[in-house]
Amino acid sequence: MFIQLQIYGFKMFAKAKFQLAPLTILTGMNGTGKTSLIHALLLIREVTRRGDKVVQLNGPYDLELGSFGDIQNWNTQDQMSFVLTDKDFRASIWELGGNPTSLYAEIQKHPDQLPPVFKEGERMFQYLCAERFGPRNILGSTALPPEQLEVGFRGEYSAQVLYTLGSLHIDALRRCPGAGEYDAALLKFETERWLSRIARPIQIDTESIAIKTVTALRFRVPDGEWVRPPNMGFGVTYALPVILAGLTAGKGGILIVENPEAHLHPTGQSQMGFFLASIASAGVQVVLETHSDHVLNGIRRAIGEHHILADDQAIIHFFDVNGAPPQPLSFTETGGVAAWPRGFFDQYQLDVTALSRVRRRRE
Repeated sequence: MFIQLQIYGFKMFAKAKFQLAPLTILTGMNGTGKTSLIHALLLIREVTRRGDKVVQLNGPYDLELGSFGDIQNWNTQDQMSFVLTDKDFRASIWELGGNPTSLYAEIQKHPDQLPPVFKEGERMFQYLCAERFGPRNILGSTALPPEQLEVGFRGEYSAQVLYTLGSLHIDALRRCPGAGEYDAALLKFETERWLSRIARPIQIDTESIAIKTVTALRFRVPDGEWVRPPNMGFGVTYALPVILAGLTAGKGGILIVENPEAHLHPTGQSQMGFFLASIASAGVQVVLETHSDHVLNGIRRAIGEHHILADDQAIIHFFDVNGAPPQPLSFTETGGVAAWPRGFFDQYQLDVTALSRVRRRRE
């Protein structure tokens, strides 16, 4: 578990320090650095995979960062570097350099011993981008053993994960509320329960096609007919990989999710926030980027009403456009937010106030 990320000389960050918690929420205005923070974590991940002192800036995770000059911060002469500090206050440092026109970075410094989260296998580092796969009749399969299977950063291997790992036992902290005492705590059934809670009551069926390179998905409502994903819609297929990644993530690992609220109705968005809080409570470090007040409120209820997380186990980083550094916001034990700065999920109140003024003028 990491407690801090420091970024130097990377993109818009000349020097920045971010406190990390079991659940870290990134929110705020567009183009203010939320994605840059996630890109820093993805670059660290790619650095740990290379043995040749080079990291690609375009390709992995579909990143399109351009040249090394494109990711250098213009306001500092300091070395580009990233520092991750774990809960035992051990700091892991990576430094990158390179020619401004190169489409790769050169790894100039790295830790002698990698943090466990960056070791291969057991789904210790997973990332789901905002542009996930929508409804598709079939999804791809990857040539990996079961212990290394992941949903993929677009959710492209969701069907294969469910088909192959459907009998994986799910620990108690990740189980969907309301499961009966004798209900099987297996991945397939827990996925159905969470998906039913978040999207709509649903059952899932998977089928491995004979050539084994693709896997098919089917859904049905209780007592209904089986239908293919295009007939079920985007909300189910966008939420499915988030649920699968959370349920299968290795304890002590990291799960990064962009816009988990996509294509979900408000109730589903709130339940998605509750789900991600549950995953964080089970020992998976969740980094979440969201624009949804419903997701935030689901997390607040998980803290204040259901006591899934302690208030100090979650933190918000609010990115504004005024040029100030991102503002850390903490929760209270009743699920409140300790400070509510201007521009932080206040649009509902602003709109209602404007409409109230219109009604008063008519009166």
